[in-house]
Amino acid sequence: MAVPRYKTLVDAFAADIRTGRLAAGVRLPTHRGLAAREGIAVVTATRVYAELEAMGLVSREQGRGTFVRDIAVPAGHGIDQQAVATDAVDLSFNCPSLPGQAGLLRQALREVATSGDLESLLRYQPHRGRPQDRASVARHLRRRGITADANRVLIANGAQHGLAITVMAALDAGDVVAVDALTYPGFKVLAHAFRLDLEPIPATADGPDLDALERLCATRPVRAIYTMPTLHNPLGWVMSAPDRIRLIGIARRYGPLIIEDASYAYLVEDPPPPLATTAPDITVHVSGLSKSVATGLRVGFVVAPLSVVPSLERAIRATTWNTPALTTALACRWLDDGTVDHLEARKRDDAKARQAIAGQELAGLPLIGHPSSYFTWLPLPDDARADRLTATLARQHISVATAEPFTTSAHTPQAIRLALGSTDPDSLRSTLRTVRRVVVEDAYA
Repeated sequence: MAVPRYKTLVDAFAADIRTGRLAAGVRLPTHRGLAAREGIAVVTATRVYAELEAMGLVSREQGRGTFVRDIAVPAGHGIDQQAVATDAVDLSFNCPSLPGQAGLLRQALREVATSGDLESLLRYQPHRGRPQDRASVARHLRRRGITADANRVLIANGAQHGLAITVMAALDAGDVVAVDALTYPGFKVLAHAFRLDLEPIPATADGPDLDALERLCATRPVRAIYTMPTLHNPLGWVMSAPDRIRLIGIARRYGPLIIEDASYAYLVEDPPPPLATTAPDITVHVSGLSKSVATGLRVGFVVAPLSVVPSLERAIRATTWNTPALTTALACRWLDDGTVDHLEARKRDDAKARQAIAGQELAGLPLIGHPSSYFTWLPLPDDARADRLTATLARQHISVATAEPFTTSAHTPQAIRLALGSTDPDSLRSTLRTVRRVVVEDAYA
């Protein structure tokens, strides 16, 4: 669908202002000057500036002109996590937690403190983790449908670190990586840092457009496919078993490595087998405990083909030497005694309850998501502006994410993602009620 000319100009101005290419206080061309420069009507130029003003990016001064505002955007704007005001309800970032987790931590710390293994936790650890810890992870992953010997398991500082060492071990600058047109922002950060060439794959209602993926692999030297087959972030779909088989077939035919991100997979009951189960020889599987247990528990798991393990181990050594032993000991204790399974089951129920609240409070809006997910995607009408909407919500002390951090294609859709897991249910209900009012007034009036 063609994007109206004025929207292209608005997006260009917004990007220049946010990145500092247009500094605060700069006077923009007059309406007539902009119209002449861009070959548009004066009324269209007026509309461009009106949109920018509504987004809080420019200000008009009678008799003087239109000026770039000092918006003081935090350094984390864009594909990184944004700073959120302390008095804001944060629907831009998920930090799911459950009552009683602090008590579990206290008990676990007491048990570790009285264990005979405490002295060993003060020393350097093997780069990919102690054998007994990797065995604990392997047993946990078997309950997820992944049969992996401990020698194929590496322990990382969270799933994001697991993705980072995978990129370091398997890819080089300039390599082509197929990704969804809307994908996890953390992988975009890695792609930028390691200068990867991301090729966006359009999405269908149920997963990536595999015809488009196959055409891409046939025409470009795709080195890796980054995918979230079980609970995609941000769209929430779960790829069907036949589509997983076809994706693996494409990878085998053209040779790219599959990078399977399973950070939110724990929320889905009885999904199709992970890609690492069906194609263990060409898949690096990454998951962790940050979402399923606690965001402060930075323990991630990587399961890789044996041929890739040495390179992954070197990447761990280069970046962090080893995962902190105390954190890993706590995590593996919980993996072995059933605490992680218990917390994951409770969080599935919690996510379902929060999705039900979202369905009630946002009824009638075109929500996209999964019934046991901690986030939902809300597309906006073609003439709506997500930036303007988020600015309005920010004035209501509500933080939401636009599509920009998730977008890998040239066109950023007008949509917002609502993270449901970082506030209590009562606050979530009242906050979503405000979101609905603002969205309807702004976008659906």
